[in-house]
Amino acid sequence: MNREKIGTITDLMKSRLTKPMQYYLDLCTRCGLCYDSCHVYYGIPKREYTPVGRAETLRRIFRKYFRPSGRFFPYWGEARELDDRAMEEVREAAFSCTGCRRCMVNCPFGIDTGYLMTMAKLMLIGNETAPEELVILADSAVEKGKSIGEFKEGFKSVVGDLEKIVQEKLGRSSPDGLIPMDNGGASVLYAGLAGAHSIVNPAVIFNAAGESWSLSFFEAVNFGAFLGDPEKMQFIANRIVKEAIQLGVKELVITECGTAYRIQRHMLGTLPFKVSSIVEVIDRYLREGRIKVKAGAISEPVTYHDPCQLGRNGGVFEEPRRIIGELCTDFREMTPNREHNWCCGGGGGLVALDNEKFRVQSGLVKRDQISATGAKLVVTACENCVSQLDTIKSGYGMDVEVKYLTELVADNLLL
Repeated sequence: MNREKIGTITDLMKSRLTKPMQYYLDLCTRCGLCYDSCHVYYGIPKREYTPVGRAETLRRIFRKYFRPSGRFFPYWGEARELDDRAMEEVREAAFSCTGCRRCMVNCPFGIDTGYLMTMAKLMLIGNETAPEELVILADSAVEKGKSIGEFKEGFKSVVGDLEKIVQEKLGRSSPDGLIPMDNGGASVLYAGLAGAHSIVNPAVIFNAAGESWSLSFFEAVNFGAFLGDPEKMQFIANRIVKEAIQLGVKELVITECGTAYRIQRHMLGTLPFKVSSIVEVIDRYLREGRIKVKAGAISEPVTYHDPCQLGRNGGVFEEPRRIIGELCTDFREMTPNREHNWCCGGGGGLVALDNEKFRVQSGLVKRDQISATGAKLVVTACENCVSQLDTIKSGYGMDVEVKYLTELVADNLLL
């Protein structure tokens, strides 16, 4: 690796050296408590798949270029020079971690491995070895944000087809206006995903509640965050913020996407409107009597998977359980749950990569969790989680069905 490339990578590392980052890089006693916190290590028991193993990949490079002991006594500090092999290890560390932060909950020093991996991903961008799939997806999202006028008419045509499905579900006489767009003065701006399910089911719920709402032209998912590019992450998030401000909405509602919710709710600072998850909104509608569901409509055993970004990192725990409690007569908690719940293995952009074998292996603990409940239906509230749970289901031949929470509600509304 030439000096110019090394300089580029170390400059990017320096740009991420906040006080918390330096704390996490300097302080680790290698106590090993994080080993049993990681879903990947549970399924693939190798040291490189532990939180401390991932962090040490960065720490050794950090010591070499940012600590005197690493420069003058590299063997003493186990310092590591940047080369192609070192960057391969950084890539393996960064993209075997979902950023679930379960290890942080159990670390006696609160070391945030997910935060450390943001530095690792930025180094990969500088080395031009970040996953091509995520680069393409992030660039596409940025381009759409810059050229939205070119996409609007085509998107409106697609939405028109989806309105007919919403009409059928609601039993309305006309599909017109069931998925409003560019609705200035609406109370709610809803940011969905590319899949029809993420638009149709919430549209059914919003209409049943008599909500004044508008569908965003942008997908909520933030591939800039998965890639680890802070500028693209900010741009992708801010395009929705600008749309919400332009329409004058009071609330931005994020679809079932944990990362999108966490970014918009907790990582953008103070905004001139409220940010909520669709899960929180459904719970509110039920409590206010704006929608009603068929009580006890589902009698088969049901369990709920807490998405890491929505739950442990976002604080949304009780709302989905109250909703499920309205619909199901046999709800069975996974153990552990809530902030201690095991990651499914699909976060951090991993479901977008060609790594199905790895995700099946690292999903072993989630398979064991689900199987222990005896549930036949697994409900969750995150796109990546549904995709990964389906991968686990297929990989282990599990006799379960996986559903979105919004699907469960939309299919069991009392209209």
